[in-house]
Amino acid sequence: MNIKIGFLIAIFLIAFTSLNAQESSTNKDSDTTLLGLPGDNLDLYAVLDLFQKSKTIEEFEKSLNDKETGINNLDLDLDEKVDFIKIDTKQEKDDFVFVLQVDVLKGEIQDVAAILVSKGEDKKVTLQIVGDEELYGKDYVIEPKSGTPAVTANPAYIGTDTVVVSQPATVVIIESEPIIQYVYSPVYVPYYPPYYYGYYPPYYHPYPVVSFHVYFGRNSYHHHHYHGGHHHHGGNTVIVHNHNSYNNYNRSRHTSNTVHHNKNNGNYRSNKQPSQRPSTQPSKRPQSKPAQRPKNKKQPSHKPNTHQAKPAPKQHQPSTRQATPQHRTQPQQRSARPQKSGGRRR
Repeated sequence: MNIKIGFLIAIFLIAFTSLNAQESSTNKDSDTTLLGLPGDNLDLYAVLDLFQKSKTIEEFEKSLNDKETGINNLDLDLDEKVDFIKIDTKQEKDDFVFVLQVDVLKGEIQDVAAILVSKGEDKKVTLQIVGDEELYGKDYVIEPKSGTPAVTANPAYIGTDTVVVSQPATVVIIESEPIIQYVYSPVYVPYYPPYYYGYYPPYYHPYPVVSFHVYFGRNSYHHHHYHGGHHHHGGNTVIVHNHNSYNNYNRSRHTSNTVHHNKNNGNYRSNKQPSQRPSTQPSKRPQSKPAQRPKNKKQPSHKPNTHQAKPAPKQHQPSTRQATPQHRTQPQQRSARPQKSGGRRR
């Protein structure tokens, strides 16, 4: 009996130690990923992964703003609701720049990131995403990982060290991605979003932001397919390939004074407790369905009509009660009626 109890205690201690180690590792990873900038709530690794899986730019825009995908958690106006991100297209021959933008206020647009797609003379396509400096800091560039060649064992090796044979990494050819084939197809038409502050697509429904640790946990698996960023590890070694298009884009880059002000005041450092963060524009942000709100306001005016209709049965009840005694005396009247009717008939 004592042996079984000791065995169970040992298993419990091992499980508890393993759980703490995993939690510590998760917190460590999230701490190294945390930038202390508004970009913490839009994982560009996940954005680039979603871009590659989308068939069209419109589909990418819709999926990016879908609550179910869990990729967009950006809140630049600090109203505790996720912002709508639109995609603007810039094209120069075979070079594309897809700009992610947020209408923070009326007349204020903030660029979030730029996806660069370019084709070289060798017909090879490069794909990168560059975070806006205001949201991610300087030189925040991410691109897909390149494949590593397999390690082949030497059959003549006679040493004592164990030979580890690696398999080649699975490489996704960028040229074969649906979105890449689409933008370079003859049927492609540049997409320019029709949306602006106060006017959003019908499918967009603002939803509450979540804490960074929850957000990071559900998107961390995207990091295995890409590399770059800086994450406080001494800078980024990934450089921008499409210099011409990116430099041309920078000349017309949009920045928001509201975002700059919130950043300087440290309002974007953490969203662990969203309800305690200052809100600069809590009530000015238009909803995607403004036409439905008056319907809810008309409901109080409809309720009095319902209450006014209730007294009608009360007014009708006296007439019903007066008729009831007459009905009860009908047996007596029936005996008298035949005599009268009989007299009349005669």
